[in-house]
Amino acid sequence: MDYVGRIFRPPSEAPSLLLQVTIGCSHNRCVYCDMYRDKQFRPKPWAQIEADLIEAAAHGRRGIRSKRLFLCDGDALILSTRKLLQILDGIRKHLPWIERVGTYGDTRSVGRKSVEELTALREAGLGIVYHGMETGDEEVLELIDKGGTRPELIETAAKLRAAGLTHSVIVLLGIGGVALSEQHARGTAEALSEMDPPYVGALTTTIVPGTPLHDMAARGDFELPSKFRMLQELRTIVADSQLRACRFSSNHASNYLPLRGTLPGDKPAMLEMLDQVIARGDERLLKPEHLRGL
Repeated sequence: MDYVGRIFRPPSEAPSLLLQVTIGCSHNRCVYCDMYRDKQFRPKPWAQIEADLIEAAAHGRRGIRSKRLFLCDGDALILSTRKLLQILDGIRKHLPWIERVGTYGDTRSVGRKSVEELTALREAGLGIVYHGMETGDEEVLELIDKGGTRPELIETAAKLRAAGLTHSVIVLLGIGGVALSEQHARGTAEALSEMDPPYVGALTTTIVPGTPLHDMAARGDFELPSKFRMLQELRTIVADSQLRACRFSSNHASNYLPLRGTLPGDKPAMLEMLDQVIARGDERLLKPEHLRGL
């Protein structure tokens, strides 16, 4: 398989076959992210993508098969519908055992497509879109240069739902800094309530050298909240979100306290655990720094 640079995928796609169809991220301005800063965005040519599919098919005929496939890099959904349909058709042709295809997507990539186009992609095999929302607060969205607005977040969820695509939303604890911590948590809970996605994953902000956020912190323009302040953000998001049937987790490697449950049913138990840990304020109850990762 032809992989250019570092390759990233959501935690739940760990067993998936990774097919790189774009290189880098077309936005690549989010202040906290260093994942694609060493790459210039460009689509991969179909000839290379098909060669990778043929190679994967050869492994599959030898019994090395994954039932899921993830399209890399940062926002493969930004490709034209025509190109994506060509890729999905190639997956069906060469890898008929693939049961679900996933990709990253956001307000820009979803916003450029009609419900009819998204439905066609779903009918061709696309099953899930992972959306790095990070925050539902307008001021924080602008602070982190996310490239979308809160109304666009709501519209993204509505379009994916109308097209029958599964929507998995990612939020970032601590991304508002100390100054906007409570505002970020409450705005995120409110946005999630309006979006009502079936999956939400909470990650914890890490300040990475080489990013604009690192420079902001060095200048004193951004201060990362304490570990327990970020757990308080998580508590607010869980408590205030009004979700009908959502699998909520904070079990990413970056998180200090792994948490998983279905909302609203498991909300009391999740809040009780958070309350106990926050009240004790004992860092021994949290994941040690050396075990955390991006």
